[in-house]
Parts: sequence; structure tokens; C-alpha cells
Amino acid sequence: MFGKEMRMRRILKRRTGKTVIVPMDHGVSVGPIQGLADIRRAVSRVAGGGADAVVIHKGVACRGASLKGEDMGLIIHLSCSTSFSLDPNVKTLVCTVEEAVKLGADAVSVHVNLGNENEGRMLNDLAATAQAAAEWGVPLMAMIYARGDRIQNEFDPAGVCHAARLGAELGADIVKVNYTGSTDSFRKVVDGCPVPVVIAGGPKTDTDRAVLEMVRGAVEAGAAGTSIGRNVFQHQDPGKITAALGLIVHEGAGVEDALQFLESPVRRVA
Repeated sequence: MFGKEMRMRRILKRRTGKTVIVPMDHGVSVGPIQGLADIRRAVSRVAGGGADAVVIHKGVACRGASLKGEDMGLIIHLSCSTSFSLDPNVKTLVCTVEEAVKLGADAVSVHVNLGNENEGRMLNDLAATAQAAAEWGVPLMAMIYARGDRIQNEFDPAGVCHAARLGAELGADIVKVNYTGSTDSFRKVVDGCPVPVVIAGGPKTDTDRAVLEMVRGAVEAGAAGTSIGRNVFQHQDPGKITAALGLIVHEGAGVEDALQFLESPVRRVA
């Protein structure tokens, strides 16, 4: 367990026990979208803003968009699907824990969608990955959503609570789930999950305030931080929005303080 604990410190900062993760695995699911066309620059910009970790796929990690010289954790994503699939909610393992370790991963992640007819296969993949991660001493983040044919509302607090607890029960060290829309409802998610919980960012929002209010609400509920993609790497200043998230997550700043920082004439991160 010592190796896993050491690696967790690359993801959850010892000073606060919290994290700002930026997932950048979208190139597999939807291609080189705006903000990720130049993946090396994208990684560099959020690193400059103080991101604690990024999530990327193995091919990107082994072709130079790694974290050499960056004080930032590397999470390699092990599962995927594409927008061309007849059912994009069905995720398939495309990398092993061993491969990720050889690429220098500090942690690995797996995506599971509940309520899908292939839910059983994805749960089996999660459990097998948890076993392998434990053997290698590598933290596992489970991205779990109630997102399938039987799901009417993937943000429903009951479904999010269940998703978070399931991830912990099957061996995840961190779970990533949707924010339920309010501090009170999300507190139940955190209270019902024995491992750290981080929130997803969802689709690109219209305003910075909407993102910051969501993050502040989650942190007040006890969340361990964020794992927000599009609302960071597609921001007009990815480094600065990353730093603003860090102010809330690590410093306990309020929404107005974070907005004031965003609006201040601080140098952009290249």
C-alpha cells in the first residue's frame, strides 16, 4: 500500500487533501476538438495554472504530451468509446494497469455507465482493474455515471449517490461523478462514499460563474475537488481558469473572489 499512498500524493495534495484534475481524454471519444488540437500545449497551459493532474490516453502519454518537467500528476485513462458507436455509453478497456505504470502513470482511471445493457461487462472491467491496480500499487479513479437507457436523469441525487458508493465498493480510490445541483444534495453523495469524491464538469457552460458556483457548492459539500475538462481546456484562458478552480478547491475562496481573479489583468499562461 505504500506505493499507492505515495502516488496518491501526486493527485490529492497533502496540504489540503484535495485536487484539481483536468481530463483531456476527449480525443478518443470525439476527436481533436477545440482546445485539444495541440495536446502538448493544452497540457502545458493547465500545468501553468497549477493543475494537480491531467487525464490522458496511453498513446498521447508515450508520444511526448507527458508531464516531464511539470509538477503535475499523470492519470492514464484505460477505457473508451467513440461518438461513432451505436452505443457510446458502452466503454471498452484499451489499456492495462501494467502499460500505464510503464508510461509513468501516477494513477489510472476507468469509465462506467450504469443503466446500460452492458453494465455488467463494465462493472467486471472496473473490478478487474481495481485488482490489478492494487497489485501494482496504483490509485484508481472510477468515473461513474447513471447514464443509460433506464436512466431518466443522470443528475438525480439518488443515482449519483449509488454511483459513487458503487465505485468505492468495487475498489476505486477516487470516484468522479456528476454534481447533483446543490450543496445539500451533494453532501449526501459525499457522506455515503468512503473514498474521495470529485465532480465532473459536464458540457461547456455559458459563463465562468456557473462553473465556479458548481465547484464552490461541491467543495462546501465535502468534495475532494474537480475533474473538469471542456470548461477548462476550451476556456479562453485555460491556465487562468485552472488557477481560479485551485483558489476555490485548495484555498477555500468564494465565487466572487475567483471571478475577480479571472477578471484581473494577470498574465495569461502560454
